Amino acid sequence: MKTAVDKIKKGKARDVNMRFQVMVNHFVFEAEFCNPASGWEKGQIEKNVQDSRHRLWQVAPVFENLDALNAWLERRCIELWSELRHPQRREFTIRELWEQERGTLMAAPSAFDGFVEHTKRVSPTCLVHFDRNRYSVPATFANRPISLRVYADRLVMATEGQEIAQHERHFDRRHDGGKTIYDWRHYLAVLQRKPGALRNGAPFLELPEGFKRLQALLGKRIGGDREMVEILALVMHHDEQAVLAAVELALESGIPSKLHILNLLGRLTEVAPPAPAHTPRHLALSVEPQANVIRYDNLREVRHAA
Repeated sequence: MKTAVDKIKKGKARDVNMRFQVMVNHFVFEAEFCNPASGWEKGQIEKNVQDSRHRLWQVAPVFENLDALNAWLERRCIELWSELRHPQRREFTIRELWEQERGTLMAAPSAFDGFVEHTKRVSPTCLVHFDRNRYSVPATFANRPISLRVYADRLVMATEGQEIAQHERHFDRRHDGGKTIYDWRHYLAVLQRKPGALRNGAPFLELPEGFKRLQALLGKRIGGDREMVEILALVMHHDEQAVLAAVELALESGIPSKLHILNLLGRLTEVAPPAPAHTPRHLALSVEPQANVIRYDNLREVRHAA
């Protein structure tokens, strides 16, 4: 079990990896391992796993995605609790005994952040390789080591305790080089130095539709690539949906430009002025102050006389 053990020692001694030890400490239990190649030491567990597979998967339908599979699996397991008898106390079902014991159980700890961690070096093209696939990270981390946290459904890249990128995990068993998964936002820093990469760069083939339409219009102008890059860079400082909304409004007006989009974005993100404060009656001034600048002239004349 490579996800838990780094090295098998003599007998039942093991060197466990750091993440498995963190999980052991989180749930406060002691890990006990079997001898190598000694499945009979846990034969009852293996038989229960085999029986459960037959009960579950023989009636399993076709699922659209992994989330649907997990939701169905949870419901089916709960249903089986009411159908199966307890192996020692046959007069009760598993669910009936669970309800009896529920009041005496300890509260569950907070959810454990379960992932397998690897140290990876980012390639010069801002990609991290994992399971024959390549995933992009922000260009500022090119040629630097990062931490890759592998979950069942996603990959998280982090460095110095901060998350820098996240991708949906792709499974590809083909041996033709795998897939390259880009996030165009990761290459905005490169675009600002080389705006010409916007036209044929692979990361920018999947821009949102509004940005693609704007790029087609600005690409016909002199300096349009640079202007488009500056508009894309707005997502680094503003909400992407707000920038897209400003782009759509500019396209509808028929005169899209950087200054027009900035003006529209400012209106969309403008913070409403605060409501006027109502002064309590007991704090109201009995004599309102007057803006009378003549008083300063009087002071000046007095000083001159002195």
